[in-house]
Amino acid sequence: MACFAGLDFAKGLDLVLHTPGGDVAATESIIDYIRSKFGSNVRAIVPQISMSGGTMMAISAREILMGRHSNLGPIDPQLGGRPAISLLQEFEKARNDIIANPQLALLWQPILQHYGPTILSFAEQSIAWAREIAGRSMREGMFHGDPEADAKTAHIMEFLLSQDLHKAHGRHLHRGELKAAGLPIMDLEDNPDLQDAVLSVHHACMLTVGNHGAVKLIENHNGIAHAKIVGMPVEMPFPIQFAQPAAPMPEVAGIMMVDTTPPNNEEIAAAPA
Repeated sequence: MACFAGLDFAKGLDLVLHTPGGDVAATESIIDYIRSKFGSNVRAIVPQISMSGGTMMAISAREILMGRHSNLGPIDPQLGGRPAISLLQEFEKARNDIIANPQLALLWQPILQHYGPTILSFAEQSIAWAREIAGRSMREGMFHGDPEADAKTAHIMEFLLSQDLHKAHGRHLHRGELKAAGLPIMDLEDNPDLQDAVLSVHHACMLTVGNHGAVKLIENHNGIAHAKIVGMPVEMPFPIQFAQPAAPMPEVAGIMMVDTTPPNNEEIAAAPA
């Protein structure tokens, strides 16, 4: 919200994504908030990776720009690091094996005893939730107004959810197979000036994250940023430069990150450049 404040929403949004993913509820909230501000006029740009929840954010855009080295990932939900789809498949296999040969119950017992109460219903609900978010995101975004939106959405959703096809949640999906699945992927190399600008932003982001203890960085083109550094979220209401980290708390030029209270004008004037 801080990074959206004051923007001209009629111009649309170029959303540069670099993320391993995250919580499904947070992903849904971010997608809905972006949609409320920009409608379907959003272009997702993936300079390197946008996995899991990041893939859900990407497919909510009208189109996705990717380089040869860029990747999206599967969107199958995980429960404690275990694929919800695999949990259901494993339980079904155990049920069938035991029905066919009751003596196999002793072999399955050590595995099944780790299945906590409601875990199967929770797995089913998580998969249904992922389908709901992905389906709505594509219908309202990249396939908005397309008479074949439902069919295209269903095909892509099954591709991205398939545990059997991708084998692992961390599988990197390159633009060639994403295009073949029906996603509207544009090649970043087709526009060298845009590619140079995108990679410059990406490299600056990676240097910030790598050298200054930042674990989350959201910034707009005006330099207004939200950063989470060594566990502390910080709002930066003006263009920033990161100073050399100092123990025990790193500093940002113009703001000492002691708390999240915005500094007053006197504090800003007195802070080191």
